[in-house]
Amino acid sequence: MLAMTDLTITAVRITMLRVPWPDTPWLKGHAFGETRNFLVLDVETKSGITGMGYLFLFRPGIKSIMACLDEVIIPRVIGKDASAVEAIWQDLWKTTVTYGRGGIATMAQSALDIALWDALGKAARLPLHRLWGHYRADLPAYGSGCFRGAGGDGMIAKALHYKERGYKAIKMQVAHVHSLATDLDNVKRMREALGPDIDVMIDVNMGWTADVAIQMGRKFQDYDVYWLEEPVAPDDFAGYFRIAEALDLRIVGGETHFTRFDLKPFFENPKLPILQPDPMRGGLTELRKIATVADTWAMTIAPHLFPELNVQLLASIPNGLWIEDMGLGDDLWVDPVPVKNGTITAPERPGHGLAFKPEILRDCAVSRTSR
Repeated sequence: MLAMTDLTITAVRITMLRVPWPDTPWLKGHAFGETRNFLVLDVETKSGITGMGYLFLFRPGIKSIMACLDEVIIPRVIGKDASAVEAIWQDLWKTTVTYGRGGIATMAQSALDIALWDALGKAARLPLHRLWGHYRADLPAYGSGCFRGAGGDGMIAKALHYKERGYKAIKMQVAHVHSLATDLDNVKRMREALGPDIDVMIDVNMGWTADVAIQMGRKFQDYDVYWLEEPVAPDDFAGYFRIAEALDLRIVGGETHFTRFDLKPFFENPKLPILQPDPMRGGLTELRKIATVADTWAMTIAPHLFPELNVQLLASIPNGLWIEDMGLGDDLWVDPVPVKNGTITAPERPGHGLAFKPEILRDCAVSRTSR
């Protein structure tokens, strides 16, 4: 009988990265800030196996997450068995319950959780989708990031770029910077430009009230819109349900909600057919639980961003629907997970199979800590 690999956690390293945006017309000028901000967390174990987790933030906050990791999270996991992923998750959740249950504390916990699963997959010499129970290898991806700031012409140009690459669906933005009339005209023009065979998703990014979303949604229905995403603020569950009851098109959301507990009203009132949880808001442990509960209510999962990571989850569940691809990190990885002809294939490398390029870690690090 083979001896078990010793996954006792001996050290945790944290690196903050500021990475320039790639020189591409599809991101330059439309992204948040001048650089991409990443938190990279490495869990070292006694056997020499290292698991890596990471977070990507559009807005400031990484230093706060690093402080939470240093003060609260890391001291509780040194010396523990990295394979005890569930026990560690529960311990950290209970430890931070009086000031956590979301926000910075949960994001710090999520970075660690991703790293623990990576270490466990490497120890088992299995990709996560096989460790969890493989369902299918190939998932459809939709082209995201048709940014409202590019205007109608810019959004259409990017959508056509996705269409040329074989994507069968794109996502465009409305609200915040345009009038309602301009938003409607942009959707109309997008449908005309793409034709009838490409699905058009619309992201409001919490920019409207329920009344406005209902008013606009009724007009969007004339253009065969696939879904209306995050029409209202995340805590406005009553607004979500009003919109879903009033419209025929799909109402979706979930990327701004933390853990299955934050999503509980959607499960108790299953009016949203698709949920979009984010791995930064509970980790892979929570994503798997959300997917299971959603499947109980015949709801599907289309996680927020991180296609190279989320493909592991979707390849292991029966209700994985879409991968969101915005091209935010294609240049970062030693072994990228590309979308080809609108499809992403789960890699067979152990763990999540991701590693930042050495030159990225060397040249773009602005802060390092180790305990």
